[in-house]
Amino acid sequence: MLTQDQLKEVLHYCPETGVFTWLVSGHGRRAGAKAGRANLNTKTGKAYRMVKVHRREYLEHRLAFLYMTGEFPEYQVDHEDGNGCRNVWSNLRAVTHAENMKNIRIPANNKSGTAGVSWHKNKKAWVAYITSEGKTKHLGIFHNKEDAIAARKAAEVLYGFHANHGTERPL
Repeated sequence: MLTQDQLKEVLHYCPETGVFTWLVSGHGRRAGAKAGRANLNTKTGKAYRMVKVHRREYLEHRLAFLYMTGEFPEYQVDHEDGNGCRNVWSNLRAVTHAENMKNIRIPANNKSGTAGVSWHKNKKAWVAYITSEGKTKHLGIFHNKEDAIAARKAAEVLYGFHANHGTERPL
């Protein structure tokens, strides 16, 4: 397992820019050059930056935690603004999977414009729901779309969702 000392021997991380640069030359790299590359996850369509250190590839946001704290995060790293390639330290936070799910963009197939609100064709009404800690909670059936949205937004506050949850953000 890579240590903070080993990482700091070969890479420099700038917390203000989120950029890693090489400290040493070799293996086709030159000291001072930007490290890593963007890697598109074809399954999710989301991009993250990766860098190879000592023949092993790492996600840059996980390396940022090792660089800054001396440890890899226990679970996941959330990019608060949703941009997986923006590894500025102030944009990163260590979270559980459940916490990370409380800060996701609006799904591409959403038709209502609000996460957790959908039109129920048979009832001819809007349905609001929220999923937290793996459990889906029904929030109600509404004839007015704005009431369904209000119920969903109130539940997001109640269950501790991030303010950016359900917003449109670039991949």
